[in-house]
Amino acid sequence: MRLESLFDHPQSLPSVPRIVQELIESFDSELISFKELAPKLASDPVLSARLLRLANSAYYHVSRPIGTVDDALTMLGFGAVRTLVISSGLTHGFRNVPGLDLHRFWRFSLKVAGVSRTLAKMSQQNAEVAFTVGLMHSIGQLVMHTRMPEQMQQVARLVDAFDAMRFDVERRTFGYTYADVGAELAKRWRFPPGFAAAIAGFADPLALDPFEPMAGVLHLAVWRTRVEEQALSNEDMAAGLPGFVADQLHLGMDELMAMPTPSALCEGLETLVDS
Repeated sequence: MRLESLFDHPQSLPSVPRIVQELIESFDSELISFKELAPKLASDPVLSARLLRLANSAYYHVSRPIGTVDDALTMLGFGAVRTLVISSGLTHGFRNVPGLDLHRFWRFSLKVAGVSRTLAKMSQQNAEVAFTVGLMHSIGQLVMHTRMPEQMQQVARLVDAFDAMRFDVERRTFGYTYADVGAELAKRWRFPPGFAAAIAGFADPLALDPFEPMAGVLHLAVWRTRVEEQALSNEDMAAGLPGFVADQLHLGMDELMAMPTPSALCEGLETLVDS
C-alpha cells in the first residue's frame, strides 16, 4: 500500500478532540489564553480528569493537591498542561490496533519522551516540544498496523517493533517507514512543521541539511531507551553511543552516560499510558 493510501479512509484513523487540536495549533500561535483554555478543558470531563490525575502524579512534585484545571494551569504552567492534554489525547486515540502490544508500545514511547525532554533541556531546546515529539516518534506504526494489519504482521515476524533494523525492513517492504507515516500524520493533525521534520529525520539526523536539533534529540532518546530495553552494560552503551549526533547538540559522552535511566525520567507518568 502506498503511503498516501494509508490516509484514504480518515474515518478508520482516530481524530483528536477539538480542544487537543486547538492546543496543537497553539504551538505556532499565542492566541489561546489561560482564560480561554480553562473552561474548555473543564467542559471535557474525560480530558480534565486525566489532566488532574497526571498533574497530581509524583512526576511533578506539587506542593499541594491540584483540584481544578485552573490550579493545574497556575501551578504547572501552560506549556506543561498543553503537553499533558495533547499526550493524553494521543495515547487514548488508538484503542484497538491489530497485532501490536499497545501497552508495550506506549511504555517505550513514554520513556523516549522522558529522555527527549531531559536531552532538550541539556541542549537548550524546547523541552515540552521534545516530550511530545518523543511520545509521537513511532505513531506511524499504529497507522500502518491499523490500515494493513496482515502486512505488518509479516514485518513483525522478521523484526521487533523497536529494533534498529525495523526501518530497513519496512523500507524494503513498503518503500517507506513508520517515521515517514508518523510525519505525515503530524502534518495532517496540523502540528508545526518542526514536529514532522523531527519524526521523519530522527533515524539519521546527520543526513539532514541543515541539521535539525530536535531530530538529533529524538535519535539519542531512542538510542538510550533501547539501551535500557536491551539491558546493555555501560561498556556496550558507551561503545554504541551516537557520538557524532551528540557532538551536533554539544553534548558530551560523560553527560549522556550520567543521565538517569529512561524509566526514572518518566516515573510518575505511567498513568498516561496505563489508564
